[in-house]
Amino acid sequence: MIVKRITLILCMNLVFSVVMAEDIRLAKLSNPEQQYIKPSVKNDLISNSRLTSVLSKLEQRLNLYPKDHEAELLKAILHFKSGKLDLALNGLDRLIKKVPDFQLAYLLKGDLLLSKFGNTNNLGQTTILASIIPQLGNTKKQQLKFLREEAQLRVRALLNENKSKVWPRQILALGESVNKALLVDKRANRMYVYSRKASGELFEEVNDYYITTGKLVGDKAVKGDLRTPEGVYFVTSWISPKKLPDKYGIGAFPVNYPNELDKRNGKTGYGIWLHGTDKGSYSRPPRDSEGCVVLTNIDLESLKSEIKPGITPVVITDKVEWVDYASWLKEKQEILQAVESWRADWESMNVNKYLSHYGQEFWSASHNLKSWSARKRLLARNKTYQSVKFSDLSVLLYPKKEKNEDQIAVVRLKQDYKSNNFKSKMRKRLYLTKKNDDWKILYEGR
Repeated sequence: MIVKRITLILCMNLVFSVVMAEDIRLAKLSNPEQQYIKPSVKNDLISNSRLTSVLSKLEQRLNLYPKDHEAELLKAILHFKSGKLDLALNGLDRLIKKVPDFQLAYLLKGDLLLSKFGNTNNLGQTTILASIIPQLGNTKKQQLKFLREEAQLRVRALLNENKSKVWPRQILALGESVNKALLVDKRANRMYVYSRKASGELFEEVNDYYITTGKLVGDKAVKGDLRTPEGVYFVTSWISPKKLPDKYGIGAFPVNYPNELDKRNGKTGYGIWLHGTDKGSYSRPPRDSEGCVVLTNIDLESLKSEIKPGITPVVITDKVEWVDYASWLKEKQEILQAVESWRADWESMNVNKYLSHYGQEFWSASHNLKSWSARKRLLARNKTYQSVKFSDLSVLLYPKKEKNEDQIAVVRLKQDYKSNNFKSKMRKRLYLTKKNDDWKILYEGR
């Protein structure tokens, strides 16, 4: 009778929340190189010392961010895996009370209850649960598949130890005006938040969040292809929830897709936003948007005041490239040196040396390399001196899809220009490309 009652509760939860956590294992999960998450076939439990360390990490997360409901969910899973079923159930009860629309928590609780009769500490592995799944319709089975992936992705992010020992290649420098930089890993369904240290020499990871991306895998190319773009973008504005349908949650930050490089490459589409989750759902499945990056409303709210339209960069990758510090620093210094050499040659009024910093494929809003060179030579005739100063430099790398693909860097800076007949202050954005170990300017504009 008790088993039937739990089964009935679980079935009701499945219909209500459409959630399952089958095949979650605190172990080395399936190959991280694969694009789609598949259930692990191993059952290697983590050691007691590692378990204590991970639980401590979750406690630290909760101390810094009390609304970190993902940390509460993961704590319950860890307690269950270590045989502390009551602690796990109590934790889930508290979580469900605080966040009644966190669908994943409902079935995790059902799994834990059923485990009492299935003699297992592997979530979703009881024979009772296995007998329920075939009775569901295809739509709910598909939803369960997506949410199973969500659970695995959350666990994988928790167990990723390598990230603390490496640096994100896509973010090389953040200018003084940049409070935060956002780095999206589509394959891991994770967004990392970085902050510039006061010293300006280094930056540090502040937090990371589970996210939802486009329904289809791959880089966005055309309007309506349901893919999330990959590249370097900047937040352009904030749209309040009063001006949006409910599906955008607490609001949205549009980004500048398609940017100058996207347009140059013939990409189309619009409306790529960083936004919240529709009412009634705490989170969305990993691939469920039309191309936007979606956070939970609670997580977006915690970030909202840190995101500055016109300033905050959003780098979107298929997979973040993690590198050692020496490699990261070398690439950063190479690009900064290329920009400084360009500045110095510009200031020197040696037009030939100045123009040597531009690539053959250079373009701007109204020029190619030929017309740009002619214009600069004409302007130089009336110059007796020039002063060119740069500040507030950010350096961000485009993700590479192929090894032989040209590397592209985006440099954003403040420029203070003075000469005998003209002066100006402006923000400028450069795209640089690496040719034969030499960085050349591919695009120059505001």
